[in-house]
Amino acid sequence: MRKSSVNNHRLKRFSPPRGAKPADREPRRVIVFNKPFDVLPQFSDEAGRSTLKDYIPVSGVYAAGRLDRDSEGLMVLTNDGALQAKLTQPGKRTGKIYYVQVEGAPQESDIQPLRDGVNLKDGPTLPAGVEFVAEPAWVWPRNPPIRERKAIPTSWLKITLFEGRNRQVRRMTAHIGFPTLRLIRFAMGKTELQNLLPGEWRDVTADFSG
Repeated sequence: MRKSSVNNHRLKRFSPPRGAKPADREPRRVIVFNKPFDVLPQFSDEAGRSTLKDYIPVSGVYAAGRLDRDSEGLMVLTNDGALQAKLTQPGKRTGKIYYVQVEGAPQESDIQPLRDGVNLKDGPTLPAGVEFVAEPAWVWPRNPPIRERKAIPTSWLKITLFEGRNRQVRRMTAHIGFPTLRLIRFAMGKTELQNLLPGEWRDVTADFSG
């Protein structure tokens, strides 16, 4: 990934001061975060599970789209409703890039249906960009590691979606017979992870000025 001159904010626990209230009509704020595995994509959880609040000491921002607890990678958080809509609404055609490790060794004929669109339980998917890739050099070790079966190989795919249904990538690869073992979101539109490590966040408000 490209190096950035902007400081990244490393993992730390955060407890907001008592009585703190977000200011009315705050200026636009945009934050990118590398969500670790097993972290919920929200700021609170009644069951006490790990959430965004454990990593991001910023109030008044909300996730543009979800990233499941068992998925990793880029989240964009903002207080700008128009930006949230641009990044998440299918009609905006904002591409979201995922690097996906699947069980098995799919061939071109296996992944072509994903490029054409497949019928899931909630209807047909939009055509997706799908290509074979080597395991990216920037991929960090997952904790805990994925469960691999010694007799079955694994493969990496780069998948670009233009919509965002619930667990869509996992359902798509399962539909063609190659279950997802690991899913990392790398980009939303022009916004990429760059050099963020799991648990780090960066303020990119200046990238959205004008």
